Amino acid sequence: MSSTAAPSTDTGARYRYGVVFLLVFFAVVFIILTPDGAVSRAVAFALVDGALLAVIVTSREPSEVRRRRLVIGGCLAVLITIGIAVGLIGHGAAFALIALVTLILPVSLSRGLLRLVRERGVTLQAVAGALAIYLLIGLAFASVIGFVADIGPPGFYAETTKATASSNVYYSFTVMTTTGFGDLTAAHHVGRAMAVIEMLIGQLYLVTVIGIVIGRRVGQSG
Repeated sequence: MSSTAAPSTDTGARYRYGVVFLLVFFAVVFIILTPDGAVSRAVAFALVDGALLAVIVTSREPSEVRRRRLVIGGCLAVLITIGIAVGLIGHGAAFALIALVTLILPVSLSRGLLRLVRERGVTLQAVAGALAIYLLIGLAFASVIGFVADIGPPGFYAETTKATASSNVYYSFTVMTTTGFGDLTAAHHVGRAMAVIEMLIGQLYLVTVIGIVIGRRVGQSG
């Protein structure tokens, strides 16, 4: 007498890209509001890394794989957060680590978003995920700016000699959105080249990805 195996009930975790968006949004606001320091950099890293862990949890990988990645990622996040907070991980290294996470996050998030759109169309979770990637682009550039300012010649900005985390995030988003208040401008060629690249990426992303996602969302609702 033959028996058939029961179908697997592990269909993967639900998409929670709204949580990812909120964590990244809070990270942006927190960095701008708080004074530059080891503790504030540690909290910023914890928020961004928390968004990465949320992406891992909401992936469609088997539960064993998600659990293993969550444990390893969580332990590394705790160790790095403590290392930044107590000063074992320096200023430039902290910016480099935040930049690394903010570069990994959009790649992981994009894979899940494409799968979500194929399965369910453009949902509110998909819109939140697309917006989270936009915020992550700005954070990634801010972290790279901080790293370049730390290892490069002094005076990244023409108006001030000190590039803080707050000023880097503020400058990054004014560049990416092409707001251009003019209170902070790049003093050297490397900074100006980065500004041009960020402007192009930010505007192309808004016009293409965000425009298409919002358009399809409105079309589905209509």
